[in-house]
Amino acid sequence: MTSNVYFADFMQRTGGESTISMIDRLFTKSGCGSIIGEGDLVAVKIHFGERGCDTYTSPVHVRRIVDAIRAAGGRPFLTDTNTLYSGGRRNAPDHIETAISHGFAYAVADAPIIIADGISGGNTREVKIPGKHFDRVLIAGDIVDADAMIVVSHFKGHVVAGFGGAIKNLGMGCAPPAGKHEQHSVLQPVVLGDKCTACGTCAAVCPEQAISVNEGEPARITQERCVSCGQCVDSCPEEAMVFDWEQGITPFTERMAEYALGAVAGKREKTAFINFAINITPHCDCAPWSDPPIVPDVGVFASCDPVAIDTASLDLVNAQSGCRGEGNGGPCSDTFTDVWPHTNGELQLFYAETIGLGTRSYELIRI
Repeated sequence: MTSNVYFADFMQRTGGESTISMIDRLFTKSGCGSIIGEGDLVAVKIHFGERGCDTYTSPVHVRRIVDAIRAAGGRPFLTDTNTLYSGGRRNAPDHIETAISHGFAYAVADAPIIIADGISGGNTREVKIPGKHFDRVLIAGDIVDADAMIVVSHFKGHVVAGFGGAIKNLGMGCAPPAGKHEQHSVLQPVVLGDKCTACGTCAAVCPEQAISVNEGEPARITQERCVSCGQCVDSCPEEAMVFDWEQGITPFTERMAEYALGAVAGKREKTAFINFAINITPHCDCAPWSDPPIVPDVGVFASCDPVAIDTASLDLVNAQSGCRGEGNGGPCSDTFTDVWPHTNGELQLFYAETIGLGTRSYELIRI
């Protein structure tokens, strides 16, 4: 079976046309509005971006989606979930402040912000799924309770998932911290004793106080406290903190896909997806900075199938000539694996199709 993926191609833009007008046409042509019933509470699942990042999806673009939802009779709200790591989105008050500072205030987006898992991640529901790793997953309560959902994703790289699109936005993005931990727990960091200088940087950034450092000895991780957020790995100046990528990538990716299946349970026919392949950076918007793009802007995609839309997004990204980096000067078989060689981004697509989340077979309809 083949799914339709609608595509507004930036390379085919006509004179006087804007991204906003393309979003309007895309929403109409793709039938995203048809999933919305009169009075439906519609979750607009987005990523507000970590403080310091500026390549997240534009609130001006999100406003056009909100307007289209209202025109279809829905009652939209912007939503995301709290993070495992420390930063500007670890609890709802900080998360909302970050969202507003990034332009998602009501005056711009015309929709309220509701952090779907509550003040500190406690608003959760258990959702039954037929998975290999899980028979139930933890999904944010307000995602479960919404009548319909439009999943708006910034398609870009990710240090663990390889790339982040609709599947990652569902799997990681709709999970509370406890659910994120269930996905990440197969990737616990380890200390390379011959590299560790006991500088204490890792202990200072650990949000769970899971790391201890004694002078003259390598850092120690209390695994029972570790939530696998990766802050120690990112911050270590000696690269002495590492993940066991070889053993952990496959189970992590499969767990993320199973969580994505749980996120749409009960409203599979009431969920649509929009991917912005713009500012295609190597890092996720969780990074508190913004790297230069690795390929030129591609366009905007819409579909009712998360696997098909991510497959199409990846195919068109891979068809682009790279903006930088050795070996990325022209089209390549997998742009994001070129950036993150320890990852297996395409496993998202294969495994998600296997468990019934969608299909990799798509027809690209240019609008």
